[in-house]
Parts: sequence; structure tokens; C-alpha cells
Amino acid sequence: MTELHGLVAREAAEANRAAPALRDDLVAEALRNAGMLVRERRSTILEANAGDREAATGKLDEGTLDRLRLDDARVDALAAQVEAMAEIEPLEREAGSWTLANGLRVSERRIPIGTVGANFEARPNVALDVAGQLLKSLNTAVLRTGGAALRTVTVLVDDVLRPALESAGLPPGAVGLVRSADHEGARILVSLPRQISLVILRGSGETTAALARLAAENGVRTLAHAEGGGVLYVHGSATPERALGLVDASLDRLGVCNRLNLLLVDRAASGLVAPIMEALREKGLEVRGTVDGALPLDRSLGFEWANDAERVGTVTVAVVEGLEDAVRVANEETSGLAAGIVAEDEDAAEAFLDGYRGTAAFWHAPTRFTDGFELTGAPETGINVDWAPGPRGPVTYRDLWLRQYRIVGDATQRR
Repeated sequence: MTELHGLVAREAAEANRAAPALRDDLVAEALRNAGMLVRERRSTILEANAGDREAATGKLDEGTLDRLRLDDARVDALAAQVEAMAEIEPLEREAGSWTLANGLRVSERRIPIGTVGANFEARPNVALDVAGQLLKSLNTAVLRTGGAALRTVTVLVDDVLRPALESAGLPPGAVGLVRSADHEGARILVSLPRQISLVILRGSGETTAALARLAAENGVRTLAHAEGGGVLYVHGSATPERALGLVDASLDRLGVCNRLNLLLVDRAASGLVAPIMEALREKGLEVRGTVDGALPLDRSLGFEWANDAERVGTVTVAVVEGLEDAVRVANEETSGLAAGIVAEDEDAAEAFLDGYRGTAAFWHAPTRFTDGFELTGAPETGINVDWAPGPRGPVTYRDLWLRQYRIVGDATQRR
């Protein structure tokens, strides 16, 4: 066992010991305290963040540096974020109950998982966001951030979250941290099945996918957000106004997983290709694909351009032969994050929604709404695109539980 393995295991063990102490009222108090401490310790947080940014300058692209950066307004947003989490209704613990013919009373309960790991990108706000949701669901946490944000996240854990927990009468070790910038820390996090049975993996690309594979080899479940990219299918019945409006609304931001990535145009809607191409050019975007005016596609059809910092301003546009072809492409050649249709034909829209197997299906709405807070009113830990039972799509604190049956009898029941 390496020294780092031992350090991570100790953080996990401390979090496991803290788990039984969590209660809804005390967690809410701790989150309110955390908001207050963020404001009180603003200068310490900003100083740590300045050190992170200085060390990262010249190594990270401008978009990543901006996500790393904190200023007064963003610190205020951090405080507001945990305070808002404190006021959200706690998870309802009983999902249902019934009485069997033999008199046994059965209830289906939602119980905490225990300690949950979280590996996320170098964004300081994610530390408070994920920790807040795990605590809200009465789970403890072991966090691991991208090395570029480690100074800032360490301050947020040691000077904000842990003191906030302690002042509410809770064990400060309920939030642990992988205290190393070495990527080996992430691999260890997904290799401790007896202490951490579930790890939330945020981020995109092969690194996250590799961690998910390693977790599976070690018997650790993951909620992984490794790929994204929204799809929009323009049906033959689509009006120009709605098609162009949805294209515009889907591209308000480029470096996010739920923006328009692949635009599928039905051959029957080929008259809309020229105005769509013009709209994309006016936004300064590069278009790749199989329509007139597009550059040749040098990646797979569903390649997520938001993952490529050098080519984030790219959209793929391709012609499909009909609705069945569009559904096939969305299901087989993309991540399964989200897909939408623009169509005046209601039967066609319903057929698309029924046929698509991804996490969110849209009709006359942009895939940008594939977001936990937008859809459910609660922040998300990430978007799970697994093709298996369990929480899919935006994962919030409401999804972070285990099912337990509770059975009460009178000692007379026999099988």
C-alpha cells in the first residue's frame, strides 16, 4: 500500500465513522453555517484561489482557467449555493407502505448509502455543490478535485465545511478530501469498495471513462458523466421559425455538455439547411458534416466538440433519411445524454420521443434544459448516461439513497 493509498483510506474511514451521526436538521444547520463561513473567510479563499490560478497559468486553456477563477461575486455565489441547499426539503424517507394478508406491515424506505466518493474537475464551486448534496441526502463524502483547484478546495473543506459541520454538532470528518494533486488519488478513490461503494465521476472524455472501468474492476459503482452532447432532429414538418429558434437557444454556451452538438436534418427538410448554415456562420461556428457548405467530418458522427478545447466552436450537421434513421443515430452514435425534435407533426414527435433511449427527450425545447436544477429545482452532482437501471440523467440529492424494506409483525406470522 502506498502512502497516498493510506491517506485516502483514512479519509474514507473517518467519513464512514461520521455517517451515523447525520440528521436532516443538523445538516441544514451545517450548510447554513457553511454559507456564513464562506463570506467570513472570503480573503483566505481568494488567496488560495490566486495561488491555484498562478500555478495553472500557461498550463490550462482560458476556458478552464475561467472556471477555476473566483472573485467576490463568485464567492458570494458559493455562499448562496450552500444556503439554498440548506433550505431545500429533505429527502422523504418512506416511499410507500402496505399490509400483507398475514398481518405483516411492510414499508419501502430510502436509506443513506454511507460514504460516497466524488471526483470532479478543477472548479471550486463543485466542491461545495457536491458536498452539500451528499450531506443533504445524509451521506458523507470523500472529495477529489482536479489538481489545479486543490489549494482552493482544501480551504473550502478545512476552513468552511468541516468547521460548519462541527459547529452544528456533527463530526467534521463527514467531508473528506484526497489531499494530493496526483491523478493516482482518483484511481485510489475508485478502488476502495469496502469503504466507498459509490463514486460520482464528473468530467468528460477518456480519463473519466477509464476511471469508470477501473471502478467496475474493483466492485465500485459509479455515476459517471463521461460524455455528453445534445442532438436536435429537424423533421420534415418543422417550421423555419421553430427550427432556427431552437438552434439559437441550444448554442447560448459552447463549453457545456448539453448544448447542441449534432444537428440532424431530415431529407424532407433540406430546404432549411441553407438558413441553418447561415445562422451557424453568424455565430462564428465551424460546421462539419454531410450538408452543402460543411467541412468534411474528421471525427465520429457523435463526437462531443465541447470536449475539445481547440474546437469547442464546432457543430456537426448531417442529413438523415427519415425519423427512424434519426432515432437510430441518436441512440447508436451519440452518448445518450439528450435529444430533441422540432416537428409540427405530433405523431412524428411522439414516435421520436418514444424511440429515443437517452436520458432526456425534448420536443420544441432545447437540450440545454438537461440540468438538475432547471428540471427539478435541485442542483445536480452530474448527469449519468448509464444504459442500466438506476438514476439516469441529472442526478440530485433525491437520487442518492438505497432501498430498504422494513417489515413489522406480531411474532405470529409463519411462511
